[in-house]
Amino acid sequence: MAHKKAGGSAKNLRDSNPKYRGVKVFGGQSAVAGNIIVRQKGSKYECGKNTYLGKDFSIHASVDGTVSFSTKKFANFDGRKYLKTVVNVD
Repeated sequence: MAHKKAGGSAKNLRDSNPKYRGVKVFGGQSAVAGNIIVRQKGSKYECGKNTYLGKDFSIHASVDGTVSFSTKKFANFDGRKYLKTVVNVD
C-alpha cells in the first residue's frame, strides 16, 4: 500500500527559493542605465564610478557604458586594512 511521508513529523521537507545572486554583467561588457550588475548579500562589492547601491545591496549602472572591476584598500574600524572589489561603469 502506497503512503505519503507524514508532513507533521518530518522537519526537512521545506526548501527556500533560489536567490540568483552573483555578477550579472562582467568586466568589458556593456550595461544600460538601470541594469543590475551584481546581486549580493551584504556589501561584498563596492559601488564605484557611475553606479549606485539598491535597497537589497544590488549594484546598478546609473549611465550607459562599459563595466570594469578594480580593487581598492579599505580600512576597518580597528585599523586593519583589507581589499574590496569596486564596480565602475565608464
